[in-house]
Amino acid sequence: MRNIKLRIHIYLMPFFFVFFISCGLDENISVVNRPDTSKTNSNYVSNRQPLKSSMFIKLPVTSVKPEGWLKVYLEKQRDGLTGNLGEISAWLQKEDNAWLAKDGKGKFGWEEVPYWLKGYANIGYILNDEKVIKEAEVWINAVIKNQRTDGSFGPIQRFEDGSIDFWGNMIMLYCLQSYYEFSGDERIIDLMTKYFKYQIRVPDEKFLTHYWQNIRGGDNLHSVMWLYNRTGDKFLLELAEKIHRNTADWMSRGNSLEAVRNFKEVRAGLEWPDWYGDQIDWHNVNHAQCFREPAQYYLLSKNEDHIKAAYENFSIIREHFGQVPGGMFGADENARPGCDDPRQCIETCGIVEQMNSDEQMLRISGDPFWADHLEEVAFNMYPSAVMPDFKSLHYLTAPNMVLCDSRNHHPGVQNRGPFLMMNPFSSRCCQHNHAQGWPYFTENLWMATPDNGVLAAVYCASSVNVKVGDGVEVNIKEETEYPFDDKIKFTVNTESSVEFPLYIRVPSWCNNAIVKINNKSIKENILAAKYVRIERTWNDGDIISLELPMSISVKTWEKNHNSVSVNYGPLTFSLKIKEKYIKKESDKTAIYDSKWQKGADVTKWPSFEIHPDSRWNYGLFYNAADMEKSFEIVKHNWPQNNFPFTHVTNPISIYAKGAILNDWSLDENYLCGELVDSPINVNTKIEQIELVPMGTTRLRISAFPVVVKSK
Repeated sequence: MRNIKLRIHIYLMPFFFVFFISCGLDENISVVNRPDTSKTNSNYVSNRQPLKSSMFIKLPVTSVKPEGWLKVYLEKQRDGLTGNLGEISAWLQKEDNAWLAKDGKGKFGWEEVPYWLKGYANIGYILNDEKVIKEAEVWINAVIKNQRTDGSFGPIQRFEDGSIDFWGNMIMLYCLQSYYEFSGDERIIDLMTKYFKYQIRVPDEKFLTHYWQNIRGGDNLHSVMWLYNRTGDKFLLELAEKIHRNTADWMSRGNSLEAVRNFKEVRAGLEWPDWYGDQIDWHNVNHAQCFREPAQYYLLSKNEDHIKAAYENFSIIREHFGQVPGGMFGADENARPGCDDPRQCIETCGIVEQMNSDEQMLRISGDPFWADHLEEVAFNMYPSAVMPDFKSLHYLTAPNMVLCDSRNHHPGVQNRGPFLMMNPFSSRCCQHNHAQGWPYFTENLWMATPDNGVLAAVYCASSVNVKVGDGVEVNIKEETEYPFDDKIKFTVNTESSVEFPLYIRVPSWCNNAIVKINNKSIKENILAAKYVRIERTWNDGDIISLELPMSISVKTWEKNHNSVSVNYGPLTFSLKIKEKYIKKESDKTAIYDSKWQKGADVTKWPSFEIHPDSRWNYGLFYNAADMEKSFEIVKHNWPQNNFPFTHVTNPISIYAKGAILNDWSLDENYLCGELVDSPINVNTKIEQIELVPMGTTRLRISAFPVVVKSK
């Protein structure tokens, strides 16, 4: 645990404020670790007392408009699986759907509808798509209309002991909040108030009683605090306390094996390690979604042990299962001791829930680490989990993945079934829950600050309409090809001069950032993992230029056989493997619980196996003392279709040297063979290999063995 505790200490150090003031300029320029929370934003809803002051504040859902590749991604998602699920998924059919029924009864009525609506509706709001918005309102209005007199809403599902399953409603509450941000419909406030009064009347012994809802109570807590900040109703603080004490204890350490909640399996021949009890649950989605619950409660408790626990949770699973590139960890479906190789997978659900958690943790803590991690996952792991046309996806995705077929790969991966192929129906959770990834990412590109300013939190081409200063609305346009390029241009558009602070994040991988205003350098060589705060009177047409010089770095994963990964700025690079696509019939290759809607044309939604059409078993040969001779960066033209996440449209490659490892092959489960200790002596020739951004690949080697030439 020593390394974990050291890492936590490093993460928490930035909670202290450090200011460096530039002199001799009209602007008030400082480099800060956190915003000053002694003020409260007067333009947007912030944390009310007695909650801890907001570090950053989420803007309403329509405030940020995507541009560039992100807009293309959202359009692909709308035109692909997300936008069409309502017509093909049985879980979303309106006939006999409990989400549309006054009595809460129906054949279909669990998590699938709100999982899908969470992203689908927000795509409509962001893209101002009337068709999508109208369809989303069918479901939203049904939820409002069908709220029962006791305050409950949605499907009624009871366990054998008579207690209610609150899990599906936790997701729907996210949907209702987004709709309120979009519409200002006060029916949402009324519904949530009545619902939470209903929840507070439920006896503790009947509240959050069973697995999923008990583990995931933090999502319920999130919505209670959202409503409290808008109404100030004191009973909501009492409910927040109740939710926390009835949610699984994500602060617990040293749990017995019996107390750990998930399905448990250890690799054959191994014993259960002592550290396995340091988490209450090792299910991949649960962990990505719920590790933050103590930090959410920290807003009420103000106990530093609570936010520290969230950081510890994040680190513990990565200490044992996340010694791999891409920002995630291996838990397919649960993390299994002895299964920590880069060929272990993560669910697409786990990827998008981690992104949501990163966004929330950034707002709670103010720590730029969470923005860095959000970018790492969003730019690398998430694109590789879906087809470029967004019409099918993996259930499971791994950093080292060299075959995606319809075989059963158990016990190499925990699940039995065709979980590695690209399938529009694999499985019922990811099929619907993937929808939140890019819309939520878009909404969190920009955030309001306590001092009536605005933060450029995560970088992507976009524009934001935001109220600053004394309530003046300005537009800031962000032009960039980031993360494939290091230059970002912001243009302020305002009808009149306005004074406010603009915050710009400097990523942890960049130690020599440069900021200019109207082509005048105001700050150079800025320290990594900081915010540049620029307070000045802004005029229409002011331009802020940010340069984040990128360089190649090699990360050694000591705890994973000294394998290495290659990074360039926020991008992880993978071996380019030629990909051979084999079309399959989805209704014949989907997993057992997939359900098609009556009348759906399955031929329009094929599945794909992806086989390697070139050698993949390369070790990396490089000289750490002479990186320039080991790697060559080659930039290609920006794609005309504005979508860089394929081999064909990729705008940047790294040429490196490698050698074939003849003993490295598919194993008996048809998975990429596990790594062995590096360095490895080879007699095969050293040859040039091409590395491409991880997010452009569907097959990849991202964690490389290191090879040395035999003498």
